[in-house]
Amino acid sequence: MAARTRLSLLFPKNLPPFRNKRLVHAEPAVKEPAYPPVVPSLTAKSKSARQRQVDEQVKRICAAPVEEKLGLITRIQRKKFVVYPQTFARNADRWYQHFTKTAYIPGLPERFTPGPESTQQDEGSPPAAGRRAVPGIENEAFADLRSVVTRVILQDRWHMKKPKTFLYREQELMVGPFLRNLVTELTHNLTKYNPLFRLSSLDFNPQVNFYWRRGQRIIPKGHRKGRQEPTRFQIDDRPNSQIRITQQLPQFTPLEVSYAAEVPEVTLAPNLMPLFRRQYDNNIFTGAKLPDPACYGHTQFHLVPDRYRRDRMARLQQSDQVEVFLRAHGLASLFAWTGAQAMYQGFWNHEDVTRPFVSQAVITDGQFYSFFCYQLNTVALSVETDANNPRKNLLWGTKSLPLYESMQDGEVVGLNDDVVKLLVQFLMNQP
Repeated sequence: MAARTRLSLLFPKNLPPFRNKRLVHAEPAVKEPAYPPVVPSLTAKSKSARQRQVDEQVKRICAAPVEEKLGLITRIQRKKFVVYPQTFARNADRWYQHFTKTAYIPGLPERFTPGPESTQQDEGSPPAAGRRAVPGIENEAFADLRSVVTRVILQDRWHMKKPKTFLYREQELMVGPFLRNLVTELTHNLTKYNPLFRLSSLDFNPQVNFYWRRGQRIIPKGHRKGRQEPTRFQIDDRPNSQIRITQQLPQFTPLEVSYAAEVPEVTLAPNLMPLFRRQYDNNIFTGAKLPDPACYGHTQFHLVPDRYRRDRMARLQQSDQVEVFLRAHGLASLFAWTGAQAMYQGFWNHEDVTRPFVSQAVITDGQFYSFFCYQLNTVALSVETDANNPRKNLLWGTKSLPLYESMQDGEVVGLNDDVVKLLVQFLMNQP
């Protein structure tokens, strides 16, 4: 009969020679994987497969040249909300700030505001008559520009005979030619002071388009019911005129300043504004084709439509919406223009801008003028790229300022020098 033996649970200190000994301080050998990693299929109907398709598309767009990149970004045609710069919705400025992630700052940047030395005279300072009205321009030159503005107003409002216009086209047919003449005369006379205009391009009635994504929604019905999709937006704008230049304007403020700015948060669906979803081509266009050397924006000039004239709004008891409309108009137009400029430089949702893009705008009805400055700090506005993005776009703006009071006996009464100075300062802005 075999004897029963019991093995001790305590192993001896001296192990047999076949036991491998390993030093504690020895580093383990790194083994190369024998097989490639398992990745989701590109053709499967699963969330992981869909995520891989998106990642592959992002890599393809990042590696493509600019012209092909724009085609890939706008290739998929889905219904999108059309954002109209000249909107008739009430309180549209807060909605537009949310759609574009833009913070509004009342007033203009520091370079356009007069310093303390120009508002009060210190002891030992030169007399007010010897100071310059606009930096970089002598008082005699400013007087000539003032006379140019007066001559353009007289030519349009007093000497020219204009026939009766169609309904709601008075601004387009009456004030439009005046604004084009004013911009042409001022840019021509300021060319010797701003050499940037010698290589610039002045466009009349150009087309400006921009397409972007902001937020997401759950599809309510159809064969894709229950899925999440990004909310798409499109802006189609037509300014009266615009100036494009070959060099980029300097930033108004450092990019880090926008971190503390506040943007209104709107939790409602865009169709409650109301906005309407339409199906047509996605477009990104600055007013010129991609190879054009004048690829940076300087200043846009816009006309107020007849339906938002001050006398009509006063009759409808909606005078409080005049400034709101102007802010929304300036915000949407400048965001579309600067965003398209950034796209032309190769930046997009997954490749955010490395430098701010700056543009300016003037909105007028012929007598009252509003001035706006825009600084684009980010184009990463979708849900996946905006999660930890502290950047915000910035908009500066003024209230409406009258250029003149009235006209009597062929003379302009009460010409506002402050408005003329702002027009000249906007056009004198250069790198």
